[in-house]
Amino acid sequence: MPSHLLTQHACKELDAVDPLAPFRSQFELPEHIIYLDGNSLGALPKATAPRISQVVQQEWGRDLISSWNKHGWWQAQQRVGRKISRIIGAADDEVLVADSTSINLFKVVAAALDLHPGKIIVSERANFPTDLYMLEGLIRHLGRGHQLRLVDSSEELRTAIDGDVAVVVLTHVSYRTGRMLHMAAITAHAQARGAMVVWDLAHSAGAMPLQLSSAGVDFAVGCGYKFLNGGPGAPAFLYVAKRLQDRVQQPLSGWFGHARPFAFEPSFDAAPGIQRFQCGTPPIISLAALEVGVDLMLGVPLAHVREKSVALGCLFMRLVDLECFEWGFQLASPGDPAERGSQICFTHPEGYSIIQALIRLGVVGDFRAPDILRFGFAPLYVRHVDVWDAVQKLKLVMQERLWDRAEYRRSAVVT
Repeated sequence: MPSHLLTQHACKELDAVDPLAPFRSQFELPEHIIYLDGNSLGALPKATAPRISQVVQQEWGRDLISSWNKHGWWQAQQRVGRKISRIIGAADDEVLVADSTSINLFKVVAAALDLHPGKIIVSERANFPTDLYMLEGLIRHLGRGHQLRLVDSSEELRTAIDGDVAVVVLTHVSYRTGRMLHMAAITAHAQARGAMVVWDLAHSAGAMPLQLSSAGVDFAVGCGYKFLNGGPGAPAFLYVAKRLQDRVQQPLSGWFGHARPFAFEPSFDAAPGIQRFQCGTPPIISLAALEVGVDLMLGVPLAHVREKSVALGCLFMRLVDLECFEWGFQLASPGDPAERGSQICFTHPEGYSIIQALIRLGVVGDFRAPDILRFGFAPLYVRHVDVWDAVQKLKLVMQERLWDRAEYRRSAVVT
């Protein structure tokens, strides 16, 4: 990046011509806060509170139970799923909003195992822990001699996928480093050896263009509270390729997934298509909040989102290299922007206390054990000048040894 672009003035000039700049005004952002943690919890859209108020006061408060029909509560999971399908490159009948990412992973992996005689599930040791925990639980309670095979590198991944593998479970963008796997190539490699693939899109949905259908993806899951800005604990989504939907059964056969839920039959008969992956009664208020965030994303060209994401990440890396090189920060993310998502991570022995000191100065990032400082760039509301200012605050933390205060060394429950 040319040095003349590495000034605060140059960053403000970039923001002045940024095509995504108008979207920042659609979020509630506290003054004097630089929010670089949208990859963990997205910011609040301004339209969310009025929408929730409408659901609570009008739909629930006045129309009561009639709202299941009158206000489309019954169709909400499929309706919002159709909207998310446009964000992740899927057909509108291949995506459903339901449950949490963990529960959806359990459902789709169990469904995939029912289709395949293999006994091996392959994943990465550095995968997000809840994904691994759910796989362990599935094997323990529903497994039929299945085993979990964990790998430590992309190279090892390719050789680990052999004829005994039933399902490969991978996260598209690593939560720890932002490293991005090549979805289409890995999917094709696994399928050529007879395996099915499940992708976790938690750190990529809404941050970049995705093309699940054209990549031939079998199954995918993702959350609604990061780049989709659906709020804490927002419902998650799942994707099941159309070619598989009527062949699979999922283990959590709740009444919303029944073909005739209001016939109240004593035995389960799966609904057609993606609807069979529904389970229990959905959280309507949370769904309404998620739909606001999804509608906001649908107004944004994802190619522009990705372009700005790359620019912000490159700017941050270059500024840290220039301003903070003497304090031993080591880049944990790939240097090539084509190989990473919308976050930049560094390692440092004092990572936790550095992040706490930054937060006190108004720069919100987060920490992942044992030593990773993680900074996310949500292009709809993070500006170039925010990146410049954040690095200056980081420099101040290191120059003044602010991180060395006892108050910043006390570990909180959420890091």
